[in-house]
Amino acid sequence: MTSLLAPGTYFVSGIDTDAGKSYATGILARMLCDAGARVITQKFIQTGNTGRSEDIELHRRLMGIPLQPADLDHTTSPVIYPFPASPHLSAKLVGTEVDTTVITAATKKLQSQYDIVLVEGAGGLHVPLRPFDPDHEPHEYLTADYIAQQQLPLLFVTSAKLGSLNHTLLSFEACRARHIPLAAVLWKLYPEGDPLIAADTRAYIADYLKVYFPEARIIDIPKAD
Repeated sequence: MTSLLAPGTYFVSGIDTDAGKSYATGILARMLCDAGARVITQKFIQTGNTGRSEDIELHRRLMGIPLQPADLDHTTSPVIYPFPASPHLSAKLVGTEVDTTVITAATKKLQSQYDIVLVEGAGGLHVPLRPFDPDHEPHEYLTADYIAQQQLPLLFVTSAKLGSLNHTLLSFEACRARHIPLAAVLWKLYPEGDPLIAADTRAYIADYLKVYFPEARIIDIPKAD
C-alpha cells in the first residue's frame, strides 16, 4: 500500500476555482494507483456541464484509464448542474437545492469498492451550497460545513502563484474553526512561478503546518507527462 496516503476518503479543495483541483486530483490519483492502491475520484458537485462531468473525464485522462462503471452510472458525479456558477446558484436556476444526501450515498458506495476515494470539491471551502437565509439559523451552509459534518480529512491544493499564501491561510483558519483535519497540502509544481515567492510561500506553509496541523504533510504535484 502507498505511503502517500492512508486508506480512506479525502476531500480535495483549494485556494479558489482556478487552483487546479481537478489537475491535482487526477495526478495524485495516478500516483496512488502507481503505488498499488485501488483509487477512485469523485466530483462533489459539477456545474457547467450537462449529463457528464468534465472534471471526472480529466481525472481519468490523467490517471491513464478509461471511464469506469462508476463514472457511467454517475456514482462519481452524482450532482450536475448546467450553469457554471456556485452550486447554490446553479441549483436555484433549475428550481432545486443541493441534496447532499445524494452525494454522501454515492461516496459510501465508492468507499465499499476502493481503498482511497478522492472527492474533488467545487471552488474553495467557503463556496455556498445553499442560499444565505437571514431568517433562519444557521444562516449559511458552506462546503466547509459539509466537510466538517462528514468528518473528512482535507487535501488542500495551493501553489506558488502570487496571492496564494493569503488564500491558503484563510482556508486553514476555516479548517481550524470547524475542526477539519488537514491531511496534506498538494503543492502544484507547475506553473513554477517566481522562485523567490515559491520558496518563501512553501517555507511559510511548512512552518504553519508544524504548529497548527502537525500531522499534515506537503505532497508535490508534478506536471503531467
